[in-house]
Amino acid sequence: MPPSRRVLVVGSGGREHALVWKLIQDGAEVLVAPGNAGTASIAENVPIAATDIPGLLDVARRRGVDLTVVGPEVPLVAGIVDEFTAAGLRIFGPTKRAAQIEGSKSFCKQILHRGDVPTAMFREFRTPAQAREYIEVREDIPVVVKADGLAAGKGVFVCDDRAAALAAIEALAADPLLAAASGNILIEERLDGIEVSVLAITDGRTIVTLPPLQDHKAAHDDDAGPNTGGMGAYCPTPFVDEPLLAEIEARILVPTVHAMRRAKVPFQGVLYAGLMLTAQGPKVLEFNARFGDPECEPLLLRMESSLLELLDATVDRTLETCQPPRWRDGAAVSVVMASEGYPGPVSKGQPIRGLEAAGRLPNVQVFHAATRLADGAVVADGGRVLAVTALGSSLARAKLQAYTAVKEIRWAGAWCRKDISDKGLRRERELLAAEVASEEPAAS
Repeated sequence: MPPSRRVLVVGSGGREHALVWKLIQDGAEVLVAPGNAGTASIAENVPIAATDIPGLLDVARRRGVDLTVVGPEVPLVAGIVDEFTAAGLRIFGPTKRAAQIEGSKSFCKQILHRGDVPTAMFREFRTPAQAREYIEVREDIPVVVKADGLAAGKGVFVCDDRAAALAAIEALAADPLLAAASGNILIEERLDGIEVSVLAITDGRTIVTLPPLQDHKAAHDDDAGPNTGGMGAYCPTPFVDEPLLAEIEARILVPTVHAMRRAKVPFQGVLYAGLMLTAQGPKVLEFNARFGDPECEPLLLRMESSLLELLDATVDRTLETCQPPRWRDGAAVSVVMASEGYPGPVSKGQPIRGLEAAGRLPNVQVFHAATRLADGAVVADGGRVLAVTALGSSLARAKLQAYTAVKEIRWAGAWCRKDISDKGLRRERELLAAEVASEEPAAS
């Protein structure tokens, strides 16, 4: 039997735990930098921050790493792929320039324009004062206010009216994190419809489109409250059938990849399209340059074939030689359990109980997102703490199993949304009702 491949996964969240879990299933020996309490139980954590590119390079060299897989966006935008490639090391992800499709919403809009990809109309402003002036004189209609740069999922404000838009501009200017991300401010028309996510793996020429998902960004049930990094996701979503997925690939994913290549910024890695299904068809809300979190967790739980094979082929630009990935039947649901106060400031260090009981449930994986070990115990160490993920023969069964596992887990102040996947379940009922109605004989 050949020796196992050594893979370095960069990051510390639920996405990285899911990547580690899947790569170990594929036969890899995995190092994680810096990892969390969950990855420590199945792989080797290396105490180096995801943003410490020289430290990560040193580990990859010293430990004979065959492939590095980058989870979060910050090191991608900082140029980790360029540094590893220059050092002769294999790494999965886009270059610094290509990662600007996530790192700069202005750059993303330019690429979409080049590729004639459907998206919202927008205006760009260099200062908060210019953005305020624009809002004050234009018609009082719903808009979306965005920071141009990275803002940890919190730089987008969906505004119903002028007052909300002005408040969003003030928030961008006042918050140090958001101010750093908003060198430019974008104001877009607000698109109405159903929001979905479609991810694709590409080597810059070939595209492998993955099953569609739906994320839940708002903090509370019924999409109330502030935006977060994501409170849960499920896969696949019934809002995207095969013909619509083919349309998304043809009108959005392929033109975007081609436009980046024509702009001499070829993209290799995961291209994540956040889409709004409008009355005029699918339109791009944003692009990310990596696996989503928590989208990665249900996606990989359903993945039956080798992820490592796809990552290798992407790095080697041989993706056209790979067989299409295989997926387990049914659906997967991931519920994020968060600390009290999230998405604002949270306290840390609370012991987490019930992880073993939840993990013993059939078809359940508890992916750690912000945990650490303290005196041998697993404790909460951030806002989004766990992504409790379950597989089921149907979406309803996957949801039931995920929430059954959630009930086993406790720590002081823990909370979650109770409606993850409910929009998909309602859509399934609508489709079934329409199918039954179409089969009923017409009245004589």
